[in-house]
Amino acid sequence: MKPELDEIDNKVMALLMDNARLPVTSIARQVGIARTTVIARIAALEKRGIIAGYGVRLNQKMVQPAVRAYVGLSVEARYAASLIRFLQQLPEAETLCAVSGAIDYMLTLRCDTTETLDRLLDQIGAMDGVRQTSTSIILSKRIDRGSL
Repeated sequence: MKPELDEIDNKVMALLMDNARLPVTSIARQVGIARTTVIARIAALEKRGIIAGYGVRLNQKMVQPAVRAYVGLSVEARYAASLIRFLQQLPEAETLCAVSGAIDYMLTLRCDTTETLDRLLDQIGAMDGVRQTSTSIILSKRIDRGSL
């Protein structure tokens, strides 16, 4: 069941998604409500689990250069659990999503070099139950809404 959110909740969440460190007074001013109301709204969104947490987004260009790639995986169902366990141990694995369609999973890898990416793709492709992989290197982000 989807929680009911009003326009104020949506405005508060949009401001927090843009900058989770935005002072409550600034949020109140931008939304047009009292500071105490903002505090109560945020607390209610957290309590309901709508706001699941806060984090830091690093500018990856400033931290270290990286090669990022999307990897589509076709996997035999009986091997899926062992593949997921393997990928959970890889620090280069950013996300793994089960998807519908011709592939079973979409993996995002972040590697220091193309050589590291190549080595990981060989390891993943050689695993039991992996029928096929398809890799696309990410050249640039055109839209980044900053979800954590």
